[in-house]
Amino acid sequence: MRILKLSSKNFKEIIKITTELIGQGKVIVCPTDTVYGLVCDATNKKAIQRLFKIKKRPLKKSIPIFVKDIKMAKKFAKIDKKQEGFLRKSWPGKITTILKSEIQNLKFKIYGIDKRTIALRIPNQKLVSGLLKKINKPLSGTSANVSDRPASTKIKEVLKQFENQPPTKFGGGQPDLVIDAGNLSKSKPSTILDLTTEPPKILRI
Repeated sequence: MRILKLSSKNFKEIIKITTELIGQGKVIVCPTDTVYGLVCDATNKKAIQRLFKIKKRPLKKSIPIFVKDIKMAKKFAKIDKKQEGFLRKSWPGKITTILKSEIQNLKFKIYGIDKRTIALRIPNQKLVSGLLKKINKPLSGTSANVSDRPASTKIKEVLKQFENQPPTKFGGGQPDLVIDAGNLSKSKPSTILDLTTEPPKILRI
């Protein structure tokens, strides 16, 4: 498990390294605007499978997705004018929205509360935004923790959860790279808001 300390001096270099690894199907721990997250190419089936193994997440559970802008969101979700107005006011930010899916073949476990929906968010964080723009693909947007253990803003807690992970069928039980940005500002995972209901329903605060 490679660890790179993030600084203003090496920001561009870390974007370059991380972009290359994600393009190879690797799974990365990186800071977000909420907690540390596990990111990979959300359109790469093997990468998503490996993320599930690393996180020890039951396959019946899905994961949310980071997108770079509303235009990309519309490739994956059906968004009406009212929803778009709300999203433009809320994104980028700490709100994950459940929307009706535009994807026909959901192989990748990236749906929302069921296979007809998808969970999307535009994070307000420089590194993740940079990766999304550079890669021009959606990224997994799940917290960097083993399932049933707490998400964290503290880098030592994140590292401790993964340091003793055993190998898996998909190439290792640890993330390939950890981007250490130190301890993040205190935060909880994003709020989840279901926009497929009327009125919208808060699923997690």
